[in-house]
Amino acid sequence: MSVRRLAEASVQPTSFAFNKAFTAQAKTWIKKYPKGREQSAVIPLLMLAQEQDGWVTKAAIEHVADMLAMPYIRALEVATFYTQFQLKPVGTRAHIQVCGTTPCMLRGSEELMDVCRSKIHHDQFHTNEAGTLSWEEVECLGACVNAPMVMIFKDTYEDLTPERLGEIIDQFEAGKGAQVKTGPQTGRVFSAPLTGLTSLADEKGVLKTTRDKAAKAAAKAAKAAAVGTAVPPSNAAKPKTDAIETSPAVKSPSKVKAAPAAEKAASVAAPKAAAAAKPSLEDKNRPAGIAKPAAVDDLKLISGVGPKIEGTLHELGIFTFGQVASWKKAERDWVDGYLNFKGRIERDDWVKQAKALAKGGVAEYVRVFGKKPV
Repeated sequence: MSVRRLAEASVQPTSFAFNKAFTAQAKTWIKKYPKGREQSAVIPLLMLAQEQDGWVTKAAIEHVADMLAMPYIRALEVATFYTQFQLKPVGTRAHIQVCGTTPCMLRGSEELMDVCRSKIHHDQFHTNEAGTLSWEEVECLGACVNAPMVMIFKDTYEDLTPERLGEIIDQFEAGKGAQVKTGPQTGRVFSAPLTGLTSLADEKGVLKTTRDKAAKAAAKAAKAAAVGTAVPPSNAAKPKTDAIETSPAVKSPSKVKAAPAAEKAASVAAPKAAAAAKPSLEDKNRPAGIAKPAAVDDLKLISGVGPKIEGTLHELGIFTFGQVASWKKAERDWVDGYLNFKGRIERDDWVKQAKALAKGGVAEYVRVFGKKPV
């Protein structure tokens, strides 16, 4: 764990006191602990101080210690140990905590951090110029099924895309944070499946009366369907319908003995998956190629382009960042289909990367994205 220190003296206020509402809450918390154990309320009282001022100041730590009759060093140990306490000034309108643990990382948390770098500050724990916004990367915030997600104050915002996070940051910056919908941003209900409910969609499977009626109806329908059927019975649990268990020579509870030939005739072959068609090189949406110039751009600087993909682009006559930067939507779709990328060009935003590299190389890329191309 990294060392956590108090903010510089130049930004520390000279004093601290709870307002009337927070004083009442602090007294309520202290009363929850037995006599002689009031110091156990140090964490909730520090959280109240943070909620009031936005961060935990040195004066607030000492004030809480005085209220609980505990040495300053003990309260300081608690404040510097737990990462939930902000020890430096944070954004007055929003402090954005981006979850960077594995589930969120796999779902695009790095892109969310890039948004924070571009809209707030390149480094964590620094406010923007107006002092209204700040951000940090944190460990698991407990909404893994709705990854990626962030927490702002006490609310979480889940199922995020970089574009949606940018909109949320803009609303908080405009002082309209209270209007932003909390929780999933995709229309999902809490942590329900994205495809909708898959179980317990109604009470039919819960109530015994409905289960009994459904079971009787199913048995009656199965019995009626079995009468006069011409299809021989099969062992549905077996991968092959001509298994030895279905042979007429084997004793079985079934009254009808089916021959393997009859079962094969009644079986339906599994459908074959259709192969995806590669777009034609003669397609009108194919990007225009050029003859190989004397100076060829290193297309591998675009995230998502490796040596093999670069070679394929060269075969298509694509040699410069400027060509990639000029691609329209139809041209991007054609290249995406030709490379069988399944939307990767849009997700990695090749055009934006290429524009930055064409304009000013690696230096411009770092200015736009806050990191070097990899």
